Amino acid sequence: MSDTNAEGRQGGPLNPQALRLEDLARILSASGPRPVTVEMPQADIDDGAPTNADGTINLLEYARWLISEMLRGSD
Repeated sequence: MSDTNAEGRQGGPLNPQALRLEDLARILSASGPRPVTVEMPQADIDDGAPTNADGTINLLEYARWLISEMLRGSD
């Protein structure tokens, strides 16, 4: 498995620890009830969602951040 899914990725397995926004949006769209656009996780990043140094996203860290944001909003 490659270390990242950086620009120019030519298919093959995805690394859930280093997803491009496009890959993240595609995975979330395929696994959820609504389509997810690239702009949606980008807005989360703008609001403080964690990213890797190269700008990719760790799926588990992103999920953790989303849950913490949901819990914070339920107070």
